[in-house]
Amino acid sequence: MRSVLKYVLVVLIAASFLTPNAMAQGNLPQSRQASFVESYSPTEWMIQAAGIGTGSKKEQEVNAINDAKKSALYFCLYMGTDPILTAPEEKSRFALQEQNFFDLNNVNKYIAWEAQDFTLRAKMADGKSLKIEKVFRVNVGLLKEDLVTLGVIVAGTDLAAELGLPQILVLPEVPKGGNPLEALDNQSELKQAARSIESYLTARRYEVIVPEQQDFLNNYGSTMKLIKGAGDDVSLQVAQSIGSDVYVTYTVSIATGMQGSTETRKASVTVRAFETTTGRLLGTETGYSYDRPAPPEVVTEEAIKDAIDKVLSRVMAYWKDDLQKGIQYKVIFNITGTFDQDQLEDLQFAVADAVKSCSNRSKENVATDQTLDYLLWAKADKYQQARDLYRDIKTAFSGKYANAKIKQQQLNRKLIMLEITN
Repeated sequence: MRSVLKYVLVVLIAASFLTPNAMAQGNLPQSRQASFVESYSPTEWMIQAAGIGTGSKKEQEVNAINDAKKSALYFCLYMGTDPILTAPEEKSRFALQEQNFFDLNNVNKYIAWEAQDFTLRAKMADGKSLKIEKVFRVNVGLLKEDLVTLGVIVAGTDLAAELGLPQILVLPEVPKGGNPLEALDNQSELKQAARSIESYLTARRYEVIVPEQQDFLNNYGSTMKLIKGAGDDVSLQVAQSIGSDVYVTYTVSIATGMQGSTETRKASVTVRAFETTTGRLLGTETGYSYDRPAPPEVVTEEAIKDAIDKVLSRVMAYWKDDLQKGIQYKVIFNITGTFDQDQLEDLQFAVADAVKSCSNRSKENVATDQTLDYLLWAKADKYQQARDLYRDIKTAFSGKYANAKIKQQQLNRKLIMLEITN
């Protein structure tokens, strides 16, 4: 009797370790092969996915199609350059829901459309299984909503409530030293592309800054006088002058051809997103339209949809990371007063202490006799606007150094420019 119990116990223990290929497989797809085709809309992705089906000849095709649907969903969640689940804690939370999530009845509600034809259909294992490939449209908008409800990912509205969704400025990419505002005024195809990107962003509930707004131009003109010497990247200067969190640049190229006697056009659009405080590249993607007899505006918008969605995934990953650190500011101190070397050192120490006391973390970028340049991350609940942070820096500095005072030069959402005088 004891030997029988020992045998049963050994079998149960062994079964508990059959996770990777046996028990853990469960409802998950067999093939897990898929690739991104395009962003069909702000809420839908077109995915080409493969599926493997076994069983009788009648069952193989049905099972292969169902497996391909699961592979398409698996791709959206885990694979590619911009999956929905990126953080380790998101993947850990989803692991608890994974088997139920990949139940076919649940998977089907995210498949908005599927192609009638296969891109591949091949027998495998001497006809015992079938592999197919076809294109699906996955409703990633609904997918993300359900993941929020399950507590797997953070809702965009929650991000907005705590930190606000990023403010984004859209500008055409120009040669070094060129003015993107002038290019936007002079080239109609660039203006059309900007409007297409802005439309896509507003559909996703992002705050979009439109360069044609008069208050933008007023603020831009006054601030550019202060930061003109910072470099020849005018797009970065424009973004800093107005206080956007992220700025997006783009290039548009349209090639013409002939299909018989019909003129066709194919557009390629490269979209890049940058962190405004530093100019750091967050993401870059190139999108392509189909070669078709269509106006330039149509193929341009088609190519933009292919690129912008991937870039926005990188922007949101950056924004989630910043949410943990705090709101990021670039703070520049321009020293205009007259100080000897000892006074200047004491002044610099006082600035460093003041910045440290008002931030979660900080980074000193530049320290000269005329300029102190900092990046700092401040608590969102404590500093809801730049003026609150400026006030605390000024108070902390005056408590550390009595022979100088700080005055405001320029304040916006991401850039604080201050003057230190006698």
